[in-house]
Amino acid sequence: MKQFNKIVSDELFEWMRNIRRTIHRRPELGYEEKETAGLISNTLKELGIRHKTGIARTGIVGELMTDKNAPTIAVRADMDALPITEETGLPFSSEAPGIMHACGHDGHVAIALGAATILKENPPEGNVVFIFQPAEENEGGAKPMIEQGALDGVDMIFGGHIETHYNSGTLGIKTGLHTAYTDGFEITITGKGGHAAKPHEAVDAVVIASQLVMNLQTIISREIDPFHPAVITVGHLNAGTAHNVIAEKAVLKGTIRTTDEAVRKQVVGKVKKMASSFSVLHNAVIHVELKPGYPPVINEKRAVEFAWDVAEKLLGGENTIAIPFPTLGGEDFAYYLQKIPGCFVRFGAARKGLENAPSHSPRFDFDEEVLRLGAAYMSELARYAISRIRKK
Repeated sequence: MKQFNKIVSDELFEWMRNIRRTIHRRPELGYEEKETAGLISNTLKELGIRHKTGIARTGIVGELMTDKNAPTIAVRADMDALPITEETGLPFSSEAPGIMHACGHDGHVAIALGAATILKENPPEGNVVFIFQPAEENEGGAKPMIEQGALDGVDMIFGGHIETHYNSGTLGIKTGLHTAYTDGFEITITGKGGHAAKPHEAVDAVVIASQLVMNLQTIISREIDPFHPAVITVGHLNAGTAHNVIAEKAVLKGTIRTTDEAVRKQVVGKVKKMASSFSVLHNAVIHVELKPGYPPVINEKRAVEFAWDVAEKLLGGENTIAIPFPTLGGEDFAYYLQKIPGCFVRFGAARKGLENAPSHSPRFDFDEEVLRLGAAYMSELARYAISRIRKK
């Protein structure tokens, strides 16, 4: 039996699973998590944990304070869903049309509440803050949470993400750079509309947009050092009004993912330069709007040490994974790490039969045993970090 099974009883596991499924049925988008926040607040009340509501609109901060002079550790969980229509067929599927917990945030809330239960029953020799954060998916709810005091008095912060690329019962930790910059862009192409049979009288925005979609990829393949991971993805293209009309306008929307500040600037500069060149080449007006995204998650060395020690203790070395490379995904947990030391980990939760249903898929689901692992791990990590910081 793994050590975490001793920390989380079957009764507590069932309680967490019910919380997860309740939240899953009633998903809410960023800054709209009122029902979810209400459930969290009521649960913290039942546990006897003091908390503040309405932070960054729907966020909650719970406080388990045992000694004001002792270290304070924060545990963070995000709670927003995605604008996706669920196709899992689960008995607790989303009841909200077009909205789904397709990234595991329902599980993150259950894990944090489970950890709170464990620590309330057996308090550490220090303080733990539980941050329930809105709007991780698009808006960056971590920033207003910080601005409104979520990290006040906190010495170190830990967070985690359910990860279906890793087997259930494992945990992944990345030292240093863990996620990417997540910048967005919108390119508006204005040409000259005309009859489909007379292209020489028009400037075809569809042709220009198509060339841009393909040529933007050469920035990565031919301009960027392959040792610095980078991606340009165009996820949206809108143009035209009729099959026999040459489109006057086209709009491209996409994302730029980089892991190095210098490469980030280089890619952005190249996108602008390419758009300018196509403007001259095709006699069109092309406007590029860049939308800065999240900074990268950079796990702090000492926090990584704490995270690793606890993972080996609870899961064993064979189930503790050293993540070799950063992901080009994004996480607004990065904002917390710009303020204080901390570490963001990955909870293995692959479910058999859903290998082709990754995060943000309408068929996404995870092995719910991760709730047991996650609650045990976060509670023990908070306890261990307090003890190590006290000895500093």
